[in-house]
Amino acid sequence: MGVSMPDRKNSKDLEREKRKIKSVKRMKEIMTDYYIEAKTAAQTGKKVAWITSGGPVEPLIAMDVIPVYPENHGAMIGAAKMGVDLCQQAEAMGYSRDLCSYARADIGSAPIDGGPIGGLPRPDMLVCCNNICGTVLKWYEIQARHFDVPLFILDTPFCHTEFSDAAKKYVRAQIGEYVEFLEQACGHRTDPDRMAEVGRLALECQRLWQKVLDTTMHRPAPLSAFDAFFHLALIVTLRGTQTAVDYYRALLKEMEERVAAGIGAIPDERYRLLWDNLPIWYRTRWLSEKFAAHGACLVADTYTSAWCSNMQYLDEDHFLDSMAEGYTRIYLNISVDQMAENILQMIAKYDVDGLVMHSNRSCKPYSLGQYDIQKILQRKSGIATMIIEADMVDERSFSESQIETRIDAFMEVLKQKKGIGQSA
Repeated sequence: MGVSMPDRKNSKDLEREKRKIKSVKRMKEIMTDYYIEAKTAAQTGKKVAWITSGGPVEPLIAMDVIPVYPENHGAMIGAAKMGVDLCQQAEAMGYSRDLCSYARADIGSAPIDGGPIGGLPRPDMLVCCNNICGTVLKWYEIQARHFDVPLFILDTPFCHTEFSDAAKKYVRAQIGEYVEFLEQACGHRTDPDRMAEVGRLALECQRLWQKVLDTTMHRPAPLSAFDAFFHLALIVTLRGTQTAVDYYRALLKEMEERVAAGIGAIPDERYRLLWDNLPIWYRTRWLSEKFAAHGACLVADTYTSAWCSNMQYLDEDHFLDSMAEGYTRIYLNISVDQMAENILQMIAKYDVDGLVMHSNRSCKPYSLGQYDIQKILQRKSGIATMIIEADMVDERSFSESQIETRIDAFMEVLKQKKGIGQSA
């Protein structure tokens, strides 16, 4: 006897419900509270600092300053499909379309309080670290002038090979200047014990996040890279807080329960893929469903794992001293050869079948070396790779038909390589 249409529909709904990650609700609550606190800071007497995503947030947390991330705001703008309008707003102000879409969206939204949360709260200060790119330097200078607030720039030398003693002393001296800058802005001295506690919590948070990501070593993977893009928010915004530690403990417990129950991120995991570069924020659902339709799960990515890549250089007993190396030797501030080596390690660790590289029109430091990395990986591992050309926020750089064709062709290559569906 066949299954009726309503029963089939109910079955699909139950299957979809089973795969939902319950921690999503708690994440939304935390982020709502966070933005409310930031938006009402002027009434509560707290200060707000805008900071780059790769910047050292721990001293801000220790000084009870609320960190706000324009790049996170850019991601929210992209996910809300508001990127084109706000990028065009910046372009009308005279900024080139070739600039980073995070920068354009942020610059375009500032004068009109644009975006899904009605603009970011007004900053009392700006903190910029160039370990992620050079664009942030001019971007933050523009915003410092717009809001007429002080700007601190942390300059981290590029790590072509090693991190020299001279570079370490250079960055460590700036860390001291950064603390002095915050003390002057806040009107009180740093509490060493509080700084040490924040450093300990930050490292604990990073370790928990890495454990969450590592649950995808299991088959089927309990979460996908598309899930990780969402759950990354706290490791960026609230690293160094008990709130973030508690959240990732709960998320890890949920992932371990999913592993034990055999619940995968997608219904039928046949292929395991690795994602390189930032998400395409306005098309994450479409991409997730497109790959899942082929039985492909993106089990890891270079973007969300970057917030753990510097753990080995950080020392919770001497956190301020170790920040110099920890914040210099991050993923985007190292050579192409080192990037390729990191990806090779991830290919082996997560047992992936193919690599999907997002050639991101906006993020030059992330994208310019991808073709060299692709050649290195093909030579050393023979892994199948595909490149998607798009932009993280600006939908004008996305061609659905072209990308759909490329994904279909790529999955056919993987199918042939694995011999799935072929006769014996």
